[in-house]
Amino acid sequence: MEQTTDSPSPPAEPAEPPVPPVPGWESLGLDRATALALAETAEAEFMIALHDGAPTEAKAALGMRSERLAGGVAVVMAGDPTGGYWNKALGFGVTEPVTDSLVAHLVDLYASAGAPALCLQVAPAALPADWDDICVRHGIVGGSVWAKLLRPAATPTTPSTTDLRVGTIGPEDAEAYARVFAGGFGMPPEPHLLSMFAAAGGGGPGFTAYGAWDGDVLVAAANLHVAGPAAAFCGAATLPEARGRGAQSAFMQLRVEAARAAGCTWMSAETWQELEGAHNPSLHNMLRSGFVEVYDRRNWVWRPGA
Repeated sequence: MEQTTDSPSPPAEPAEPPVPPVPGWESLGLDRATALALAETAEAEFMIALHDGAPTEAKAALGMRSERLAGGVAVVMAGDPTGGYWNKALGFGVTEPVTDSLVAHLVDLYASAGAPALCLQVAPAALPADWDDICVRHGIVGGSVWAKLLRPAATPTTPSTTDLRVGTIGPEDAEAYARVFAGGFGMPPEPHLLSMFAAAGGGGPGFTAYGAWDGDVLVAAANLHVAGPAAAFCGAATLPEARGRGAQSAFMQLRVEAARAAGCTWMSAETWQELEGAHNPSLHNMLRSGFVEVYDRRNWVWRPGA
């Protein structure tokens, strides 16, 4: 979830042909199943940790619930102030197959919670042969496409320079971190949503947050989550007035070094894919930092009344 100009709400678009995989895992010495397990599990674990780490008051106010099932996770936010971004089901197809009964359960889970959407994120290699029929049966349509990337810990770190002061976020900076994180991604400053970000930024389980300051003002924020062999680069955003000053590259270097220190052998990240001539600076920043695209993954979206 590195910085993106996409709307935070997963778009409901007509289903399209599957996105062809980006050949990348071979160059990393991985087989497809191992690449999928590393990339999908790291993202799923940070998503459920972020969600479950929210304060009790925020969970009640936003109608939050979560569930582990079929080797993956589902995070529900019925009162999602972004309109759907924080309603995701992911991590499937690693230890158990994706089936019609799984999709039916997920649709029922989000529908019964009154969620505004369900964004089902499944690696293309894990989609069953009858996926098109499953989508029709449950009113699911194809949405935007994300690039999934991996980086070996042994890859040398890319030096970075910035005129901003960078470092880790402490509990005293957690609220400012939350505001910058939300603002950089164009998300509304809803108090309960901000408290979820602050809980992770202030030292939630597995999380280490980073900030970049212009003088005494925090202008950029990033996070790292460790819960297995692959560290998740789980969000980095800069306020518009501070972009182009090297914060993102500095965050990359800091998080690579921190993941190594934590004993991780891989690093995982995702961002929106460049389609139809679009340019995503975050994707190029990742590639310059040693990440390799391993596959493209389409978001599959269900909405009430579909």
